Amino acid sequence: MTSPGQLARVVTVSDRSAAGVRADVSGPRAAELLTAAGWRAEVAVVPDDVVAIQDALRRAIGDGARLIITTGGTGVSARDVTPEAMEGLFQPEVPGIADAIRRAGSVAAAMLSRGRAGIVDAALVVNLAGSPGAVADGIPVVLSVARHVLAQLDGEDHA
Repeated sequence: MTSPGQLARVVTVSDRSAAGVRADVSGPRAAELLTAAGWRAEVAVVPDDVVAIQDALRRAIGDGARLIITTGGTGVSARDVTPEAMEGLFQPEVPGIADAIRRAGSVAAAMLSRGRAGIVDAALVVNLAGSPGAVADGIPVVLSVARHVLAQLDGEDHA
């Protein structure tokens, strides 16, 4: 059964933040919003690299995270590989969550996000774009369904 205080991991995907060249603003903002909603939220930073992203997801799941938010790497540049890192991991993919996040975007560029959402080993994984605004727009969408998704994964009836 899901409960308040469950572990959530935010994985910031950014070459510059991983190298210490730029401070991570989006990850801490996501963690702050998740904490305010009753989650225990931690932030990890990895470069824009498929293997590094997948390893971060596996570590988060191994640490007991039931909700994993990635922020960054969802755009259209050559280094934006977060959606590709999800390939083969989702069982199942839940495209409606990513679609709702794009619709909730407060700027037109939200439609450029290639973010995805799905289930990986009984954890809900959601990709958000890397800006603080995208985090502010996307986290409420995730929170609106996260506990229900986890309850379903835990075998509870539909509420």
